[in-house]
Amino acid sequence: MGFTFHCRHFINGQFVESGERFTNINPATEEELGWVAEGGREEIDRAVQAAKRALKGEWGKYSIHDRIAVIRRIGDLILERKEEFARLESLDTGKPYSLSAHLDIPRAAYNFHFFADYLHSVGTESYQMDSGQFHYAIRRPVGVVGLINPWNLPLLLLTWKMAPALAMGNTIVAKPAELTPMTATLLAEVMKDAGLPDGVVNIVHGFGPHSAGQFLTEHPDVNAISFTGETHTGKTIMAAAAKSLKRLSFELGGKNPNIIFSDADLDDVIETTIKSSFSNQGEVCLAGSRIYVQRPIYNQFLERFVERTKQLVVGDPFDSKTDVGALISKEHLERVSGYLDIARSEGRILVGGKRPQGLEKGYYLEPTIIVDVDDQCRVVKEEIFGPVACVLPFDTEEEVIARANDSDYGLSATIWTSDLKRAHRVAHQIESGVVWVNTWFLRDLRTPFGGMKHSGIGREGGAHSIDFYSELTNITVKL
Repeated sequence: MGFTFHCRHFINGQFVESGERFTNINPATEEELGWVAEGGREEIDRAVQAAKRALKGEWGKYSIHDRIAVIRRIGDLILERKEEFARLESLDTGKPYSLSAHLDIPRAAYNFHFFADYLHSVGTESYQMDSGQFHYAIRRPVGVVGLINPWNLPLLLLTWKMAPALAMGNTIVAKPAELTPMTATLLAEVMKDAGLPDGVVNIVHGFGPHSAGQFLTEHPDVNAISFTGETHTGKTIMAAAAKSLKRLSFELGGKNPNIIFSDADLDDVIETTIKSSFSNQGEVCLAGSRIYVQRPIYNQFLERFVERTKQLVVGDPFDSKTDVGALISKEHLERVSGYLDIARSEGRILVGGKRPQGLEKGYYLEPTIIVDVDDQCRVVKEEIFGPVACVLPFDTEEEVIARANDSDYGLSATIWTSDLKRAHRVAHQIESGVVWVNTWFLRDLRTPFGGMKHSGIGREGGAHSIDFYSELTNITVKL
């Protein structure tokens, strides 16, 4: 393609290199996209010190209206460069360009616009007592915040954390996923162009263990860590952060149930379930990978679901006909393929499960449907994070609630039914942070987002993000 994009660190308002580099690979072609600077302890410390200085410098004197203006400007500039951002996101991730251009990048801009607007209404609490006491709370920044984001929705999830952190006046050291460094690097340019003071946002590229990620989580001057990613990594970060009692927010893995009752609108169910299973190559923490279908419509659902799955076009992310792009890396493709080997021994692959014909280069996999498995099979219990869905029959409401909750995860769930009472009744009993009824991935950024059990700690969105990224001080006055 002749395309090259090198990723440098962004520290104290300047793009800088470090001694080590690694190669960035296009997952759709296996070609080199460029090199990425690899940060270590020294780069993280420089970034943290820059963030500490910025906290007490010009940025610390910004009024709320000043912060609103610069945060909104960042969102505006992302939209002005939407095509550039979308192209880089698809080159990095292998996802269809249409998805990057219509979801990832507009939502990244909206994250800044939303929190710029939301900041107008942020308040605290006050109480006046009859005895002549007056109590009120004020907010202040937590301090230097470490942001560690995953490779599946790189810009969307980075900005989801960055916008409220800036809204509350914090400074930031971000460590993007090593597999998807390009849009974070371009975002640094936008931050500069938007007029954000030097040192407020710093970006250090690198890996996890014995690299930038570990040194960021261990740094004593980092006051909080927000992490989205795999559950095992979350446990490692939690152990490292314990030494300095850092504040933590985790959005981790999911093995999410889709519960389809026999009175559901099958036309709507099929189209939405195709998205919840295979959108973004199934590399979505909210993917509905356990599909429970009530027995009277099980065969009908399966027939239509298989037929619709076969219609999905797998291929070049920049082809407008493409529905499913490439998986993120060779290692991840091998991991997902390993689960398909398990599926062949535990159950049956009804459709998919192999490399698409005609695609000799790139990390492609056909959308895959697994049947004839039970709830204890590994492909049903463990997060696969690929275009793989298991379909299982059920008989009663009580049964499916118990089976849906029989999981270490509790991130999201979807319930399909025309019975309003049942929808509410079941939703109240599902152990997950988000429950959708007759829809999927429909978000209002004011609402709490996060998971139970091994799916996370804390909530993000609206007031919940504001609470995480601010410290409250209560002041009591005797009148």
